Formats: sequence, structure tokens, C-alpha cells
Amino acid sequence: MILYRPVWFHELKLIAEAGYRGFPPRLPDQPIFYPVLNFGYAEQIARDWNTKSNSFAGFVTRFEVADAYVERFPVQVVGGQTHQELWVPAGELPEFNEQILGEIEVLAAYYGKQFHGEIDPLTNLPVDL
Repeated sequence: MILYRPVWFHELKLIAEAGYRGFPPRLPDQPIFYPVLNFGYAEQIARDWNTKSNSFAGFVTRFEVADAYVERFPVQVVGGQTHQELWVPAGELPEFNEQILGEIEVLAAYYGKQFHGEIDPLTNLPVDL
């Protein structure tokens, strides 16, 4: 199954440090890891929410997970029909990461007006990844 994940700059940096092979552990106040099922929903979060707080940058990642494994997480609809995501308990994220096939790709990058950092003109990603 192809999944998407909107991430902040700090999370993307941790993904890069892991060789684009897994997502970092959740913080204590984040009991669920939620990949989403379509690019549009991930883009909405990265562009409309992540650029307005925290690092003022949002990124859409895409990755594939083995179907047989991911079927254990029912699809959750959290708003409109396009707002579909999986809820993976934070404690299961290491196992989830092991099921990722290939590397995590960065499909899109969005920057808010308050973003501070240098952006590589070829990749549209921050140079300090």
C-alpha cells in the first residue's frame, strides 16, 4: 500500500538521518502515528498547517508498506471522505518501520513566510538536512 505522511522540518531531518528508511519515535504526548492514504490530504496538512507553526515548513513524504501488514490497521475517516488515515499505536512504530519497502520519498515541500533557512534550488529542500 502506498501511504503519505505530512512532516515538519525536524521530523524530516530525523528521517534523513535514518537514511530515509523509517520514521522517528513518537513523542510522549503523541500516542498515534498516522500515515494518510492520499497525497491531497497530506499536502493540505503540510501546506496549510505545518507552514504556520513550529519550523514554518511542511513536507509530504510517500512510502510503501507491505499490504499484508498494513491491513491490520483499519482506515479512519477524520472529516471528509478524503481525510483518510491509519492509526498506528506509537509502540508499534518500530515494527511498522520494518515493513516499509524501499525508501521514504519527499514529494513536496512548502515554506511559510516565517521560515528561516537556506533552500536548495535543485531539490527545494533545506540544505541542512
